[in-house]
This record gives sequence, C-alpha cells and structure tokens, in this order.
Amino acid sequence: MTTTLTKTVLAEAIRLARVERGLSWAKIAESIRKDPVWTVAALLGQHPLAAGDAATVASLLDLDDEAVTVLQTAPYRGSDSVAAKDPTIYRFYEALAVYGPAIKELIHEEFGDGIMSAINFQLSVRRRPDPQGDRVVVIFDGKFLDYAWQHAAQQAQEVLE
Repeated sequence: MTTTLTKTVLAEAIRLARVERGLSWAKIAESIRKDPVWTVAALLGQHPLAAGDAATVASLLDLDDEAVTVLQTAPYRGSDSVAAKDPTIYRFYEALAVYGPAIKELIHEEFGDGIMSAINFQLSVRRRPDPQGDRVVVIFDGKFLDYAWQHAAQQAQEVLE
C-alpha cells in the first residue's frame, strides 16, 4: 500500500481535529494511556504509535485508515526545519546555545565522560506561579550513558574468547 499522507501533513490535521472536537492533549494521552508529552510528540510525527493506539486516536479525531497507517510508521526524528523558526522552539535552541556548554561540563563533572540519553528519556512541562509572572518549568530526565571505548583488537579478542 502506498500512502501520500506524510507525518507533517497528518500532524497539522491532528492539531486541527483536536481543536474542532474540543479535546485536550491530556485527554488524548489518557485515551491511549501514555504520557502527555510523549503523546503530543508522537501525534506531531516524532514517534510511531502501536496499532491499537493509532486506531484509538483515529476514532477520537475522525481520521481515516491511511492516517492510522501513517501514525504507526517510524519517523525521521527532528527533521522538521520549520520548528527552528517557531519562537517557542527557537528559545530552546537559544537556551542550549547559551547554556549547553555549561550543562555538558556539569554532566561530565558529576557523571564522567558520557551523554544524557534522549531515548531512555522523560520530559515534563508544568506551570509554576510567580508574582512576577508565571514560570514555565521544563524537566529533561535522561539516563546517563557513559562512553565505553574499546580498541578493535580488544573487541576481536573478546569475541574469540
């Protein structure tokens, strides 16, 4: 089966259908028993859904069978070039451009040489009241993955043992 519907086009259709039906992202996430942040990312094209979850979303939003298929396909993550132009998303790029090197240094000081996983990962977004204007609190919670360097000769020896 060949589909002409792309994840990008479907994401916009989902955004519109959600508003037309008066559904919150949280309600959609609850209907498939998934985290709201993960659900929104998935419905905007960044994760594949299981067949049952895709069917549930399609039913809620009155989407067709082609949409159900597209919701199940593996995405090209982070490939949306429009996102970098959106002011909200751009501020995250800006924050990482300014604070990224400091974050990296602090991670290495605390954990050693490695990275924070974006696969074994959780993200939360919440509002915190503040007298000078409400604050946006974003928490990135990723598993630490240390770099494990091995020489090819060492790996070959281990395979032979």
